[in-house]
Amino acid sequence: DIKTTAVRKGDEYVINGGKMWITSGTQADWMCLLANTNEGPPHQNKSLICLPMNLPGIHIARKIDKLGMRSSDTAQIFFEDVRVPCKNLIGEEGKGFTYQMLQFQEERLWAVATALTPLETIIQETIDYTRQREVFGQPVLHNQTVHFRLAELATELELLRSLLHRAVALYVEGNDVTKFASMAKLKAGRLTREVTDSCLQFWGGMGFTSEVLVSRFYRDLRLISIGGGTDETMLSIICKYMEILPRK
Repeated sequence: DIKTTAVRKGDEYVINGGKMWITSGTQADWMCLLANTNEGPPHQNKSLICLPMNLPGIHIARKIDKLGMRSSDTAQIFFEDVRVPCKNLIGEEGKGFTYQMLQFQEERLWAVATALTPLETIIQETIDYTRQREVFGQPVLHNQTVHFRLAELATELELLRSLLHRAVALYVEGNDVTKFASMAKLKAGRLTREVTDSCLQFWGGMGFTSEVLVSRFYRDLRLISIGGGTDETMLSIICKYMEILPRK
C-alpha cells in the first residue's frame, strides 16, 4: 500500500513519504517514483514521476543488509517536502498504477530469463563436482538418487524455458500475457529454490561454505520468489485469470 504523496502546488509537485526496498537507491541519479497524486480510488490516484535524487529533502536513511544479492545495494529513502517540476510527470496523471502493472509483465519475464543461465550453471557444476568427488570408492554422481535427481531438475528447467519462450512470443505479438508471465515467475521462483537446495546438498560440507557458486546462488536466487511480486501474488493473479478467485 503506497503512502507517499505528491501534491500539486503551482507548477511543482511537493512530495512527502518514504520508500523501502529501493534497488540502487544509495547511488542512483534518478528515481521513477510512484506516488498518490489525488485522493481517488487506489487504482486511479497514483502517478509516476521522474525524480532527481539530488533534490533537497531526499534522505537516504540506510543501506539494507541483505541475505543475498549483496553486490546490489538496496536502500530505505524518505522524502520531506521534496519539490519537483510537474513536467517530470511520466505519461498521464492518475495512470501510474496502470503503467506499473504493464511494466510488471516485462519485469517478471525478465526475472525468469535471468534465472535460466544460473540454474544451468549450477546443475552443470554439480555434475562436474559429483563426478570427481568420491565417497566409498565411487563418484557421488554414480549414485542413482544423484543422477536421477539432476535429470529431473534439468527437465524442469527446460519446461520453464519453453513457458518463457511461449509467453515472450505472445507478448511480442501484442497479447496480454499476464497469466503466463505470472505462471512463469511463480515456477521460476520455486524452481530456483528447488535446484539450488538439491544441488547444494550434493556438494556436502563444501556446499555450506562461501567458496562455491552454488551457495551464492542459494542465497541470491531466493529473491525471485519475493521480488517483483511474491509467489502468493502470482497465485492470486493466476486464479483471477482462471476466474476462480473468490470475490470480496
